[in-house]
Amino acid sequence: MIKNPVIAFLKLIRIENLLIIAITQWCIKYLVFAPINEFSKLTPALFIISLISTLLIAAAGYIINDYFDVKTDRINRPETVVIDIVIKRRVAMILHIIFNAIGLILGLYLSLKCHSLALLLFQITSILLLWFYSTHFKKQLLVGNIVVSLLTAAIPLMPMVYDYYLMGGLDPFITLMIGDFFKTLVIIVLGYSAFAFLTSFTREVIKDMEDYKGDIQTGCKTMPIVWGMITSKVVTFFLIIITIGLLLLACLKFYREQQYIAVYYISGLIIVQLILLIILIIRSKTSKDFKMASLLLKFTMLFGIGFTFIIKYLYE
Repeated sequence: MIKNPVIAFLKLIRIENLLIIAITQWCIKYLVFAPINEFSKLTPALFIISLISTLLIAAAGYIINDYFDVKTDRINRPETVVIDIVIKRRVAMILHIIFNAIGLILGLYLSLKCHSLALLLFQITSILLLWFYSTHFKKQLLVGNIVVSLLTAAIPLMPMVYDYYLMGGLDPFITLMIGDFFKTLVIIVLGYSAFAFLTSFTREVIKDMEDYKGDIQTGCKTMPIVWGMITSKVVTFFLIIITIGLLLLACLKFYREQQYIAVYYISGLIIVQLILLIILIIRSKTSKDFKMASLLLKFTMLFGIGFTFIIKYLYE
């Protein structure tokens, strides 16, 4: 099936990851901020424009990553390689340029609507970071992991930031009506951003352990290569422990507010999975084992997104 041009294209742009990005931003906009959407100036049309801009730049990043990563992928996962087999390198580069250009133009339009050209830095910074990630950062110790994690953490923030600027930074009337409540929702979104950063960082380290064989043959300096597999497992362990600790603090807050459904959801559907992930990481020895751990963490991230439905239920 990978030789089918349509399937190959969808694989190239990581359609499943793009769907997760779209779902995340939709949930932040229409579930977390649902109680104050009557004051929102980020109309459905503007939200779709911002979402398309994000998705196009992300897709361009996946394309350029595969473009420069053909040699490594032929070792780590030869069955998934599409560049030079189904899609020509020249075509991939043209798609990369077109997607980035459209994403940048849409970002410019949004920044003009928000009366702040500084917001265009979202798109410009993302494009530059994704390019240099593929050409340099990915092969460096920690740098690539941090870049991907920061970009992931920015995804939940973008709808909130655009809405804030479109509302004029909360005019006096809106501040009077929803000021304190808006701050509560901001804290929740920042919590999502922190969760996205930590889980993304953890998953990047796990993927480095999964790709150890191919990375070492292509001169990469990832954590498992420089510090060793045992140290990488220890780092992963502490990242998960930190994530669990922050989630327990959130559970304590919801417990004190007698919002028990939130406590049950976080502890039963997210923390339990993270504990299982620790056990799986400790036992992992082969690339297939680490791939299963990475998949489990992706499901955990999806359950994290699902918590937005609980937020809507609690605060509507």
